[in-house]
Amino acid sequence: MKQALLEVRGLNKSYPTSKKGFFRRSRIPVLRDVDLSIAPGEVLGLVGESGSGKSTLGKAVLKLIEADSGTIKFDGRDLANLSPEDLRAVRKDIQIIFQDPYASLDPRKSIRAVLSEALDTHQLHMGAKREGRLNELLEMVGLSPEFLGRLPHEFSGGQRQRIGIARAIAVEPRFIVADEAVSALDVSIQAQVLNLLADLREKTGVSILFISHDLSVVRFISDRVMVLYLGRVMEIGRADDIHFSPAHPYTAALVSAEPSLKPSLERMRLTGEIPSPVNPPPGCVFSSRCPYVQDACAAEIPKLRQIEETRFSACIRDNILNGVQ
Repeated sequence: MKQALLEVRGLNKSYPTSKKGFFRRSRIPVLRDVDLSIAPGEVLGLVGESGSGKSTLGKAVLKLIEADSGTIKFDGRDLANLSPEDLRAVRKDIQIIFQDPYASLDPRKSIRAVLSEALDTHQLHMGAKREGRLNELLEMVGLSPEFLGRLPHEFSGGQRQRIGIARAIAVEPRFIVADEAVSALDVSIQAQVLNLLADLREKTGVSILFISHDLSVVRFISDRVMVLYLGRVMEIGRADDIHFSPAHPYTAALVSAEPSLKPSLERMRLTGEIPSPVNPPPGCVFSSRCPYVQDACAAEIPKLRQIEETRFSACIRDNILNGVQ
């Protein structure tokens, strides 16, 4: 594996509740000791149910929110130790594609102004070079340069998301967080945007953290997949391995939830609700819903351990759940 472009170790994040404890305001843990790495040009898929901490992790690695503890290194530099000026320079290399294509664009600004804002911030393609760069950006995302003078309300959701992607790549970043970038789109438009992201990765070599709750979408675009549950990493592995031979019971449950045309397909069905992050089960946080739970599961929090050359799982079980869908 190539040297990591982004490396995260021991990341923790919590949010204050509206109620105060005996001595201080209590907090809700959202991320717990999360480790991840992304190589140059790699797409890492991040999947899990709502409330698992996916978007919080994406914002934390971009320094849009501050983590409680842990290290975030980009290209070998610890982002926590950078001065405001140095961090501003690094932001050229790290960008985000937002989930909602309707809320992420300023309705008062033309597409020319939206794209120019990022270029102005980093003083790129100034003067006579600007118009050529704007035309190039729209062509890269499959839109006509004639659209530059239009306002966001004149575009469909899929077109708006393409504009959002153009804005993200305008400053030639090396790393992009795509936070549920296709979840608000129709299925046919989802495929177009996914193909666009795959093409851009191929042409520019950009690394992507692709966040989604849909494992089939994640598999399509990702090299590796990381599975989150209640703020903890359950499993990491190659996308096809995760999909066709899940090692962790939670991953198997996500695969089972995918639609299928086979009525006789054996599925893993979970019972109960996701526990409160304030009071999770002892030991493995998935133990209260796991069909394979054992007494040992409550004894200690299972650590993420290597079970194959490219596979890591946080489960005391040694066997891979082949064929469980």
